[in-house]
Amino acid sequence: MRRVGRFLARYWVMAVGLAVLAYMAAPVVVVLLLSFNQPANRSTTFLLDDGIHWTLNNWTDICGGSETICPALSTSIQVGLISTLIATVLGTLIAFALVRHRFFGRGASNVLIFLPMATPEIVMGSSLLALFVSAGVPTGFGTIVIAHVMFCISFVVVTVKARLAGMDPRLQEAAMDLYATPFATFRQVTLPLVMPGIVAAALLSFSLSFDDYIITTFNSGNVVTFPLFVWGANQRGIPPQVNAIASAMFLIAFVFVAIGQIRNARRARRAATS
Repeated sequence: MRRVGRFLARYWVMAVGLAVLAYMAAPVVVVLLLSFNQPANRSTTFLLDDGIHWTLNNWTDICGGSETICPALSTSIQVGLISTLIATVLGTLIAFALVRHRFFGRGASNVLIFLPMATPEIVMGSSLLALFVSAGVPTGFGTIVIAHVMFCISFVVVTVKARLAGMDPRLQEAAMDLYATPFATFRQVTLPLVMPGIVAAALLSFSLSFDDYIITTFNSGNVVTFPLFVWGANQRGIPPQVNAIASAMFLIAFVFVAIGQIRNARRARRAATS
């Protein structure tokens, strides 16, 4: 009993951590398994009915579940890429301005940056809709992009600011002492150091844009994104191809994160050995 007690006292934190990770990964595992299942109809699942029927059709025929599934997926990807590009560029510039410069209204700017993160999505979505209607702007693809850029900028600024705050400014000062021009210092010293934060912010921004439903609902007009398609299909039965798309998105994000972690580990080892 004492050995068991010592073992639990030594490894209980790890056990709790593994339990939490298993709890978080359970829905992902279920969706991944569902992506290889061929149900009898759209209202059945392998967990509740007659077992799993393995198939690759959901992966090889992504558009087979519905005529609108691929157009909706394409729309979400386009909105995500455009809003991510705009939000990443603007958010990075704002982060540099807030961290590296002192100007009038800097404190108020910090507060305004955090407002989209703290505001409930239903409030933001309805407010943007009221703005577009009062300004006579027809809702559609463009209003979705504007709305997504608005809330993605906040997350980009916070992520890049955290990276900038951890940078040693003496590295840039040393580069300029060695007669590097400001542009060369930024391109060869500052930008490579900040790039992991920028990439992380871009990935987060794309995930938030691709996943958004509430704000998009208010400002989509007749445009159907992938979350809107899933909600509409849920009333008739979600096609199994949706699980394949969700699994693919998760695996792609996992690969990007894994590559970043491997590169950081290699850089740490090189820095330790040099």
